[in-house]
Order: sequence, then C-alpha cells, then structure tokens
Amino acid sequence: MTSIGVVGAGAWGTALAQVFASDRRDVTIWAREEEVVNAINEKHENTVFLPGIDLHPSLKATTSIEEISSKNIILLVSPAQYLRASLEQMKPHINEGTYIVICAKGIEISSGLLMSQVAHEVMPKGDFAILTGPTFASEIAQGLPGAVTIGTYSPSTGGALLKELSTPTFRPYLSDDVLGVQLGGALKNVVAIASGIVEGKHLGESARAALMTRGITEMARLGVSLGARHETLLGMCGIGDLMLTASSMQSRNFSLGAEIGAGRTMQEILSTRNAVTEGVHTAQAVIELAHKHGIEMPICQAVNDILSDKITIDEAIDKLLERPLKTELGEFEEAS
Repeated sequence: MTSIGVVGAGAWGTALAQVFASDRRDVTIWAREEEVVNAINEKHENTVFLPGIDLHPSLKATTSIEEISSKNIILLVSPAQYLRASLEQMKPHINEGTYIVICAKGIEISSGLLMSQVAHEVMPKGDFAILTGPTFASEIAQGLPGAVTIGTYSPSTGGALLKELSTPTFRPYLSDDVLGVQLGGALKNVVAIASGIVEGKHLGESARAALMTRGITEMARLGVSLGARHETLLGMCGIGDLMLTASSMQSRNFSLGAEIGAGRTMQEILSTRNAVTEGVHTAQAVIELAHKHGIEMPICQAVNDILSDKITIDEAIDKLLERPLKTELGEFEEAS
C-alpha cells in the first residue's frame, strides 16, 4: 500500500490527511505541537486547528520528521515562509524516489522565489509537484466534493499522483504549467484581501465584481510576463481559486480584508488568529516581483500599501479610481 506523509497539521494539512485516511490509505501527519499530536491520536480530532471534525481512526500523528520522511508520498503543507526550513529538516531522511507534493501557496519574501524554486534550491534532485486549487479545509475534511490542480513537469510523476491522490470526492486535474499553477495560488490571496476590504468597507457588490475582474487581469499580466500560460490562470488554480477565496468569510485572506475594511488594525486581527494569512506575506513579495519585471499591478500595490500603513483605505480607493481611463486591453485613445 502506498504510504502518505503530511507535513503540517494546520487546517489544510489535517483536511488532506483526513481525505486520504478516509479512503483507507496509510496516512501519518506531522505536527510540531504535542497537543495536536495527542488530540489526533487519542481524540481523533485536531482540536487546535480543525475543531469539530471527526477524524478517521486510522489517521496517525507524530512529532518525528524521520517517520514522515520515509513515506512514499509526502505532502508539504507548511506555510510558504517556512517551506525552506521544513525541507532542510527533512532532507537527510528522504528516500530516493519519494514524491514530494508542495501544498503551500505563496512566494518566499526573502528570495522572491516560488515554492518549487525554493524546493529545488534545497533539494536539486527532488521530484516535486504542486497541489493547489479552490478548496476550504473544513469542507474537504467533511468529505464534500472538491477539485484541485496538480502541477508537475514529469508526465510519469503526474500520472502516478493522479492515481494516488484521487478519491471518490477529491478530484485532481493535471497541468505541466508549474509556474502558472503556483502564481495563481499565490496571487489570488492578495486579490482576496482587496475583495475583503471592499466587503468590510461596504462598497457594494458591483465594486467587488469590478475589483475581482481587474484582479484577474493583474494575475494574468504578471503570470504571462514570467512565462506562465494565460489559460492556466483562467482555470482551477487561478480564477477558480480566486472565486472561492475572494467571496467567503471562510477564507482567511477575505476575512482579514473585511476586518481591515471595517476599521480594525492588522495587530488586532492577527493577535486573534492561530493560522497564517498567506496573502499578507505574498503582497510584499508580489510587488517586489512586479517592480523587478516592470509589471503594473495597481490593486496588489494598493493592498501592500494598506497592509504596510503607507496609505489609508480611502486614499487607496481614490488612487485606484483616479487612474487614467483605458480600454480593457490597454490605454484609452481619444478620437481626434
């Protein structure tokens, strides 16, 4: 039987472990916190990060990274800014031929690298894939239907992972656009914060629809300039993920934006959360990447400026609304 190890027992890591354990796979999940490990093993519930969900009795939890590293498939669900450290910790114990599937969404702030690029720096010979898509942990953990994208350059790896990571309710789709798959998952978090701000500020559904549409344009503009395919960002891992993340209070990024829009400070919001809101980190990394490549991303720029207290929300709104008039594809040319 194929064995699956999950690194990271937050809500999403626990949900993935639950999906495969419920399908009678051999699954072990790693957590740093003894409290989480004990709760999963003894109460069959992650009382800290996914309370209220009954976990499959066969799901095992451990604090031993060596035990996880011996599995046939490893799902890396560490937050994006901790992915490098997780790989460094696992590296001495990984067996040759192990499939490593990165489930984090984001860009490393210190380097500006995507997750696959970070992974290849740490383990140049590793067989990496990306798993991303429009999913909420609580729904997937309950066995509700969901779909994701698996990005990999290797057809044989992709074929193996499609077989091993599909269940009756969890449907993966394959893509060889590894760059586009990752950019969609990272960039939508920033646009989701902007969408939440619109919600919290009571600017209306019309404004939110306009913002999400222009946000997709920004995502595609940066993605294509970096070598991603436009159609990837219009698929499951781009517009699909954005539709979910930018329209529900279940989303950490949308809910954070909504609270900012309602007048709460970042310090107040983050002090009440036990999970990472990736869009906060990604906003900074995206703007640095956009500046480096000369790409205009006014919505993402506004989010980063708000989060870093450079401008107020009202100033950001005025700045966006005062931008030059354009066609949907470029500058507006006044008839002579």
